[in-house]
Amino acid sequence: MALIKDIAQICKSKNAGPFNVTIDVLFEDHDVYRAVKATGVFKPSLFASLYGVDEADILFTPYDPAAAFKVTFPRAIAAGDFGDTDVYGCQQHAPLLDVEIPL
Repeated sequence: MALIKDIAQICKSKNAGPFNVTIDVLFEDHDVYRAVKATGVFKPSLFASLYGVDEADILFTPYDPAAAFKVTFPRAIAAGDFGDTDVYGCQQHAPLLDVEIPL
């Protein structure tokens, strides 16, 4: 087993407008990316369970040429709204870091 934080070159999040957040996971090694993709662990249901959003609201995009996954979903609280603790959406990738991948 490997953790995303140990095998991904980049794992980051940011706002995609005030109502959505996007997470990018990029791999330096295309073979590692293909192996991760082949496990089927990275899929909309994973993000739905990690972030408490409806699976139908998740835009999941594997991008083979860049060895990357891009995932966009609604924020629980709009950026800058009362109760928002991450106005830039830059800490939203944290739950993903400890996801185990069977490699």
